[in-house]
Amino acid sequence: MTHIQINIYCPHCKYAEPFTRMLASCPNCGETYLDAQYHLDGPLGWPENLRSRPNSMWRYRELLPIHDTANIVSMGEGMTPLIHSENLSAMLGLKHLYLKDERQGPTGSFKDRQASLAISTMREWGINELVVASTGNVAIAYSAYAARAGIKLWAFTISSIPPEKMREITLYGTELVKVTGTYDQAKQVASRFAASKGLPLDRGIKGIAAKESMKTLAFEIAEELSNIYGPSRHGSPWRTPDWYIQSVSGGLGPVGIMKAFREMEQFGLTEGLPKLGNIQAAGCDPMVRAFAAGQPTAPPILDPKTRIATVATDVPGIAYELLRQDVLDYGGAFISSTDDEAYRALKTVAQLDGISVEPATALAFSGLFKMVREKIIDPDEIVVLNISGHTFPVEKHILGNDLTRDVDLTPAAHMAIPREGLLAALEAVDRRIGCVVIIEDDPNASQLMTRILKAHGVSEIYRAYDGQAGLDMVRQIEPDLIVLDLMMPNVDGFEFLDQLKSDKQHSHVPVVVVTAKDLTTDERQRLSGQVQSLLQKGSLINDDMLQDLINEKLGDR
Repeated sequence: MTHIQINIYCPHCKYAEPFTRMLASCPNCGETYLDAQYHLDGPLGWPENLRSRPNSMWRYRELLPIHDTANIVSMGEGMTPLIHSENLSAMLGLKHLYLKDERQGPTGSFKDRQASLAISTMREWGINELVVASTGNVAIAYSAYAARAGIKLWAFTISSIPPEKMREITLYGTELVKVTGTYDQAKQVASRFAASKGLPLDRGIKGIAAKESMKTLAFEIAEELSNIYGPSRHGSPWRTPDWYIQSVSGGLGPVGIMKAFREMEQFGLTEGLPKLGNIQAAGCDPMVRAFAAGQPTAPPILDPKTRIATVATDVPGIAYELLRQDVLDYGGAFISSTDDEAYRALKTVAQLDGISVEPATALAFSGLFKMVREKIIDPDEIVVLNISGHTFPVEKHILGNDLTRDVDLTPAAHMAIPREGLLAALEAVDRRIGCVVIIEDDPNASQLMTRILKAHGVSEIYRAYDGQAGLDMVRQIEPDLIVLDLMMPNVDGFEFLDQLKSDKQHSHVPVVVVTAKDLTTDERQRLSGQVQSLLQKGSLINDDMLQDLINEKLGDR
């Protein structure tokens, strides 16, 4: 039986020691970026040993940093299908376009792999409480796996992630802290919190588990491509694709992918490494800008301008340095796409191939379209694109909107349509508002807004649960203010506004929109000039903040 020695390795100074303890930095040089190395005294035994194993990422356990399989926390993650794109391929003129469908993981993203290995590692080292910073999907995945393992999780997220993701995080019992600031600021707050409580902090790409988990995605791609095309030309049992494409935030995914292909080449499973397509949002693309400028490091983006919050990593750190070197050595590209281009790509992919993805993955498709137009990709090359993240949020009626503890680190962002708290929106309209109509199909959200308005002194509050009923109510009551949801049955918020503004008798009534929808530029343009304020669901004032505001107002009298 082959014995495997797992070492912690520092690429900076080449220090190595057996993986028998958790390290935050290299004991020799202090470097915080660490890797795992695997030394075998016999053959790896792949792919022969894999044929009888379960279809999960843990089938590749020899090259994962877990000593005792009894500590594995798994929900069947991995072994997601590699789907051949037919209609989209035809449109792009690509003969071999494959979509690695990571939406089919337990929480709908490829971060399930990371969570499974990270939480398994926590269990192996006897850790029962963990702190993590995330732009969304990591926090959701960690929350699910931590719940399964009985580990208490603290998740620090940026305030701009969709409220549906916040609801899903809290559904698992995670303590969620929403930071109004950049992702780097959220990481700093999480780090200080972990230090103050003496808790371990998930280190993301700098740690061992995160990168190692991403390798399993590459193992599957190489194994699946061999089933489609047979062994490689040079006799290796598995195949390397010509391209691997992914939307990039912190860069963990492609860093892990390239590490896996290096290991597969080392153990005789494949030959060569793929070219990388690293796609970023144009409003937060530090890697793209640095590569275009020939810079070895990527300066941070101090004020991200993308609405796709899950890719708004403003400080790329060491990931850019690693990916830049891989692109220089093996080929590839750094491409940016605008939010609107991503939304158009999302619709195109859904209508052509029946695949619905979240906006972060739509960025990858948008980048692919650009690379094909610019002839960066050859029509005969094998292309694999990672699709991750579902478009179906957790049912909004399960949980209310008061989900998080807020830490405000930055001033409010400048927007064409104001975004502020509900009370501030009222102040902007008129301090003497006496009658308000709330048009909202979620009873919990409607009740919360009613509480806030009553505490502010609004005496008459009426509620309607769809747009048509709301129109009838407005015409009958003639309120001082309308609080409007956009996504409703029958007549939605946009149609409501169109009809209201065409009604000369009521077109003057100010409207405050409260929505969970991630608005496109066109939708924002439709709202511009028609509404007093735009509020994101999940940002409504909680009871403690409301009471403080009331006490402050009473003290002013």
